[in-house]
This record gives sequence, C-alpha cells and structure tokens, in this order.
Amino acid sequence: MTRTTPRWWRDASGVACWASALVVVALWLAGGGAQGLTTSASGQLTSLGRLTGLVAADLLLVQVFLMARVPWVERSYGQDELARRHRLVGFWSFSLMLGHIGLITAGYALADGRGLLGELWHVLTSYRGMLLASLGTGFLVLVVVTSVRLSRRRLRYERWHLLHLYAYLGVGLAVPHQLWTGADFTRSPAARAYWLTAYLLAAGAVLVFRIGMPLWRTARHALVVSGVQREAADVVSVRVRGRALDRLPVRPGQFFVWRFLDGPGWARGHPYSLSAAPGDELRLTVKDLGDDSHRLASLPVGTKVLLEGPYGRLTADQRVTDRVVLVAGGIGITPLRALLEDLEGVPTTLVYRARSARHLVLRAEIEELAARNGVTVHYLLGRRLAGSWLPAGAGSRSEVGVLRRLAPDLVRSDVYVCGPAGWADAVVASVEAAGVPAPQVHLERFAW
Repeated sequence: MTRTTPRWWRDASGVACWASALVVVALWLAGGGAQGLTTSASGQLTSLGRLTGLVAADLLLVQVFLMARVPWVERSYGQDELARRHRLVGFWSFSLMLGHIGLITAGYALADGRGLLGELWHVLTSYRGMLLASLGTGFLVLVVVTSVRLSRRRLRYERWHLLHLYAYLGVGLAVPHQLWTGADFTRSPAARAYWLTAYLLAAGAVLVFRIGMPLWRTARHALVVSGVQREAADVVSVRVRGRALDRLPVRPGQFFVWRFLDGPGWARGHPYSLSAAPGDELRLTVKDLGDDSHRLASLPVGTKVLLEGPYGRLTADQRVTDRVVLVAGGIGITPLRALLEDLEGVPTTLVYRARSARHLVLRAEIEELAARNGVTVHYLLGRRLAGSWLPAGAGSRSEVGVLRRLAPDLVRSDVYVCGPAGWADAVVASVEAAGVPAPQVHLERFAW
C-alpha cells in the first residue's frame, strides 16, 4: 500500500520551484547584472540576454523535475496536473530561450559593429560549446513544435513520446555552453555551486526515478502476463502475475506505464490504469485506440512485463469527506471500478456515461460490487451532446441539475472524475458550478 502523502509537500514543491528562479536572479544581480543595465545599449541588451538565458535554463531543469516521476512530487500533484504545469513552464522556458538568443546576438552585434546574421555566425563558430548549444536548441524546437495541440493530434502517441525524449538531449547539449562561456558561471563560485548542484539533482532524479526504480521493481517482482480476456469487441483485460505483489506500493485508482516484452515496439510505454484492486495479480483493461493497444489482445501468456509506477491520485486516501461521487466517461471507468473496491462502507454514487449499453465496460462486475457495497449506479447512455458532458438524450436539461438529481449529496461528497480530457473538464465545470469545494474534486484526464 502507498503511504499517504503529506499535503504540505505540494506547497513545498511549489515554493522550491519559485525559490530556484529567485536564486538565479540573485546570482545575476551579484554578478553585476543590474550594473549592466546602466551602461551602453549593447551592455543593456547583453545583460538582459544573460538574465533570460539563466531563467530559461532554470525553468528547463524545473521541467525535468516535474516529469522525473519523483514520488513525493507526483503524489502531491498527480500526473495530470504535472503535465499541465510542464507544458506551461515549457512555454516560458522556450520563449525566454529565444529571447536570450536574440538579446545576446543583438548586444554583441552592437558592440562589434556587425550585422545580426554575421554576429550570430561569429558566435556559433567562435565560442566554445555554441555548436552543441545550437544543436540542443534544435532538439528543443522539435519538442515544442510537436507538443502544440494541433501537432499532437497528427502524431501517434508512440512517435510523439519518442520525439519528446529529445528534450533530455537538448538540455544535455546546452550544458557545455553554460559551463565554458557563461559569464555568471565562470566568474562566480556561488553560481558554479548552484548550477552544478541543480544539474546533478536533475540528472539524478531522471536516473533514479525514470530508469533505476522501474528496472528495480521489474526485477524484484518478475512480472509476466498470466491471461488475456476480451471484454468487448474493442476492449481487453490483461492479467499480470509476479512475486511479492503485496509489497508493490500501489492503490486502487492508480496507473502504471506498461511495456510488454513481446517483440518489436516493446520499448514504447503506455499509461494504463488498474481496473481491479491489486492482489495476487494486477489487471488492466484497455480500449483499442490504435496506439499499440490492439497488440494486447494477442499477448502470449508468459510475456515479460516492464513496469513504471504507480502514478495517479484517484485514490481513497485523497478523500476529505465521508461520502463519494464517481463520474466516469467511457474507458475512464477502469480506475473508478478499481476504486470501488477501496470504498467499502463509504456511501458512494457512480455516474457512468457511455455511448450505448454495449459500451458499458465491466458492467457485470460494477453491478456486483454495487449490490454488495450499496453503491448507487446511474448510466447515461448516448452520443455526447455538443458542448456538454451529457448524452444527447438529456435534451435541454441543466448539467448542474442532472448532477444534483443523480447525487443529492454532491456538495458534501468527494467527486472523482475520469475520462477524455474535454469531457472531464466539462464535468468538473459542472461540479464546481454546483458548489463543490475544490479540495473535494479529484480529476484524471485520459489525454497526452
């Protein structure tokens, strides 16, 4: 079982991120950054270029930490929120990096009496580490371009994920430039100590939590596929068995990144939630969405499994009230079905939206759990109404009104929401409009 994460860890993590930026600004000031703003135009541009470059580098490291799967950070925020913050920090980091390149080039050009393009070429070919830094910048540009929503829609998950890994290479290639030619780094022992510590911590977090821990847990538990069952025409459940699974720190409602070592494509990891409480086996239930998920239906028994996780905050220990409302959309039912097993004795209402009755995944299990634990279940069937989380059959009924009718104790309950991103956001908007306080709302979007 996982340990409950102290709520102050979330605040401490946020404070640490802001503090790192303040330290960078303080080091810039100590290195004469403010004095540079009172000199010539070239000095002003160069000084601002130094500052934007330093803050951009710091935010790049914050991005690495946000997605390094550090357990206390992940449990404080959840992968869904971390991914959102990762994109926001990435936007500012990339913008500041472009500002750094433009300001430094313009400042040097004024000082040297060259044109911008001539100065840019001179910097690239004359300063140590600049060719590596320009290559790293190219990788970061690639990552940013492919992370734009329109681009992501055109890419398969596997290809996007592979391209996104180039961000690590981009950060690594930028390091020599800062070490060899960065004025703030070369002139100040305090700055050198700070940046070396920051880079080592970031690299250590990736090596330990993204690589080391998954390999250790995989070796410790010796996971293999023990069975595959078709739940519907496009949905399968995969059961995984291993050693000492009772010592795996996972709770119902969480997910793992799974890699099935069955042949070509095994290295591509996919985030799938547990669809049943963990016990002697782990079970995931997956809809065929075309991103390698169709392979799962033909997995041979005995296939070795590489596991990364657990992740996610849709767990019973996040509750702050004595009752629960679960709202699931489509295959988003899987973590909530597992969570039902951890809510025995808790007054619970489940609202499950699907396209039709035949799309109600794990319905028999849900109704068995509901009968045993006294769970109230409501099915909302039909195609989604445009601009709403309700099915088209709901007509003009108020979304908030429907929620209050289905769950009369809504405002006094913890509300867990899981499903496609747009649909889940619409549900949360209705929940908040109904007056449910933010600490009682727990969200997991199915998106990348």
